[in-house]
Amino acid sequence: MLEEKLKSFAGRVDALKGNIFTEEATKTSLIMPFFSILGYDVFNPLEFVPEFTADVGIKKGEKVDYAIFLNNEPTILIEAKSVNEKLEKHDSQLFRYFGTTKAKFAILTNGVIYKFYTDLEEPNKMDSSPFLTISLEDLRDSDVAELKKFEKNAFDINNIINTASDLKYCGLIKQFLKAEFACPSDDFTKLILSADIYDGRFTQNILERFKPIVKKSISQYINELVNDKIKNALNIEEEKTPEGEVVEELPECEETNGVVTTEEEMQAYYIIKSILCKTTDLDRIAYKDTASYFGVLLDGKVTKWICRIFLKEKVKYVIIPNDTENVKYTIESIEDLYKFSDKLKARILKLL
Repeated sequence: MLEEKLKSFAGRVDALKGNIFTEEATKTSLIMPFFSILGYDVFNPLEFVPEFTADVGIKKGEKVDYAIFLNNEPTILIEAKSVNEKLEKHDSQLFRYFGTTKAKFAILTNGVIYKFYTDLEEPNKMDSSPFLTISLEDLRDSDVAELKKFEKNAFDINNIINTASDLKYCGLIKQFLKAEFACPSDDFTKLILSADIYDGRFTQNILERFKPIVKKSISQYINELVNDKIKNALNIEEEKTPEGEVVEELPECEETNGVVTTEEEMQAYYIIKSILCKTTDLDRIAYKDTASYFGVLLDGKVTKWICRIFLKEKVKYVIIPNDTENVKYTIESIEDLYKFSDKLKARILKLL
């Protein structure tokens, strides 16, 4: 499955990037494997062409790092930079190449961030703004859905073009909102206050006074919205498996190949260790991450599991065994694990 492969690879990128120092290393360690996941034969010079010549005007011999050929035509141009480089100043180089070939798409990447361009504004002239930007450090489900369109076996130019415009402007709007929510501008503050909120004159002093209020109000609203959605999701889950319900024993061992341990799971692990620090030697507490759950173990033995934590996007819960049963407790955040300190301590005392 593409989603599983991409998320697993994203974890690998995070682990590798600190040890990559050149553009060539970025290409072989990050960029080529990425396109291989999308189904392209990166070792076939007839399909994934390195150093593709894209002559620009009187300048001959100009080369783009890679060109993907489909139906014997260059379809996607790829300009690669080192993982340590920012991409803001490199799109002009790709812009020059775009108009000299039949390629319909161009990608600028440093192996972590991928910027996708086309010619929405003027035929055969690359847009100044990408219609899609994806970061493997923050890979979302919506990103995976868009990347599926670029898989070799599903590639359809018309399908991508038909949605590219909406993607582009949606991305620009989100960037605008992100900037305004973080630091409201004068114009944005005026817009908010004009909505039957403030009837006075919009002097600079008034705007400066209300900017932090606007920012705080937006932040609170978003938090409330997110919390409501989480609560609704948990309520739905609780209808299926009520709080404190006994759950069946899970398999003691699962294949862990390709499993990516998330930062949230590691934070949960450290919370468990902090709870149990006075109960046992912390060196005896370990974890095992599987495709189904994140387990905290005593002495690294799956037969001595302290608890099993499930941190999905919409539902989070922990399973803690008691004397006779495995009991499930829903949580809203990993900080809620502190609520079960007594149960966790009782569990480990049974294992010692």
